[in-house]
Amino acid sequence: MSKPIVAIVGRPNVGKSTLFNALSGTKLSIVEDTPGVTRDRIYAECEWLGRGFTLIDTGGIEPESTDVILRQMREQAEIAVNTADVIVFLVDVRQGLVEDDYDVATMLRKSKKPIVLAVNKVDSFKKQGNDVYEFYNLGLGDPIGISAEGRQGIGELLDAVVEHFPEGDSRDEEDDRTKVAIVGRPNVGKSSIINKLLGENRVIVSDIAGTTRDAIDTVIKHNGEEYVFIDTAGLRRKSKIKENIERYSIIRTVAAVDRANIVVIVIDATEGVSEQDTKIAGIAHERGKGCIIAVNKWDALKEKNDKSIYEFTDRIRQKFAFMPYAEILFVSAVTGQRLVKLYDLIDKVRANQTMRAATGVLNEIMSEACAMKQPPSDKGVRLKLYYITQVSVEPPTFVIFVNYKELFHFSYQRYIENRLRDAFGFSGTPIRFIIRERKEKDGAQ
Repeated sequence: MSKPIVAIVGRPNVGKSTLFNALSGTKLSIVEDTPGVTRDRIYAECEWLGRGFTLIDTGGIEPESTDVILRQMREQAEIAVNTADVIVFLVDVRQGLVEDDYDVATMLRKSKKPIVLAVNKVDSFKKQGNDVYEFYNLGLGDPIGISAEGRQGIGELLDAVVEHFPEGDSRDEEDDRTKVAIVGRPNVGKSSIINKLLGENRVIVSDIAGTTRDAIDTVIKHNGEEYVFIDTAGLRRKSKIKENIERYSIIRTVAAVDRANIVVIVIDATEGVSEQDTKIAGIAHERGKGCIIAVNKWDALKEKNDKSIYEFTDRIRQKFAFMPYAEILFVSAVTGQRLVKLYDLIDKVRANQTMRAATGVLNEIMSEACAMKQPPSDKGVRLKLYYITQVSVEPPTFVIFVNYKELFHFSYQRYIENRLRDAFGFSGTPIRFIIRERKEKDGAQ
C-alpha cells in the first residue's frame, strides 16, 4: 500500500522550503530569500505518530505570472496538488493576507483535497498570535500559527495533517496479483510497451513527451496469471524547456513505485542512459523494489553488431552501479521484440524477492564466508559475526548479530551480500541488512 503524499504549497517566499526541512529533518531544499528559488518538487520520507508519509516541496505559485520559470513552477505545484492526499497551504503572517493567497486558495478548493492552513513566521505568539486570525477570511478552516525556522507549532500542524490520512485500503492488502510499475522519462515508450503487451491501445500514445497525465492501472492476463501494470505519467507539456518537463513525473513515479512489487525502468536505446534514468532507478532501489531495466527502441538503434548488447549492458552496469542485481532486457515496443520475455523476468524477480532462506543454511554460508575472508579489525579488536537470520521479504531482509557494529564496514557487508547471492541468486531484488550488536560475556575478545 502506498504512503500518503503531503504537498506543501503557497506563494513564493513564504517559507515552504524551510518548513520542508523542518518536517523532514533534512536540508534538501535550498533556502533563500529570492522568490522562486525552489524550482523543482523535492520529496522526502517522513513519519509522525507512527504514520509514514511522503512530503513534497513545491515551487511557489504565482497565479497570474507570465514569467516562464514561475509559470513552470505553478504547473509543478498543480501537479503536486493533484497527486497529494493532503495539502499544507502555507501563508506568511508578516506579509499578511494578499490577493494571490485568495487565488491560490481558489485553486486548492477545486482540487477537493483536504487542506491544512499554516500561517508561517509567527516567531512570537504573544506579539503575532492575533494576526493569524486574519487568515480565517480564506475560508479554509482554522489557521495554525507556526514558525518553520523556530520549529514552533510543528507538532500541532502534523497532528492536523495526519488526521486527514486515508485509512488503509484493504483491497490493496488482499490483492495478491503482481503489481508492476512501468517508469522512466517521458517519451521512452512506457505506454507503448503496455499497449503491445495488452494487444490493444488502452493507453494514449503520442510522440509528444508527457501525454500520459495520470497513472493508469492495466490488468493483463498471461499464461493464466494476472498482472497489474501501473503506467506512470510523464505530464502534459506546456513549455519548451525539456529539462523541467522531465522533472514533472518524479512524484507520480514515487507514488507508483510505492504501490508496485516490481519496477520496470524503461530506457531509450537511441538516447542512452541519462541522469534522470538513474534518479528514477534510485527511487525503486531505495524502496527495496524488484527491478528490471528494459532498454526500449532497440530496433531503432543504427549500426548494431553482435557486440552491441554487451557494450550497452556494460554502460548500464556502470551507470547503475548501485543496483548490480537489476535484470536487463532489450526490447522493442513497436515490433514486440523480446517483450514476452518480460513476463518470465517478472516471475523470476517476484520469486526472488519473496524467497525465504533457512536459518541453518544462512549461518553455514556466513561461517564459510568469514573463513574465506577474515572480517576486518581495528586497534586489536576484530569483527565477529555471530548469527544471521532472515526476518522479512520484499526485499529479503536479514539480521546479523555482531560484536561491534562500527567494525562491520560497507565493503564487508557487500562481501557477505555477494556470498548470499552466490548461494541463493536473489537476482532482480535488493537485499537489506539490519546489524545488531551483542557483546561477548566475561569480556572475552
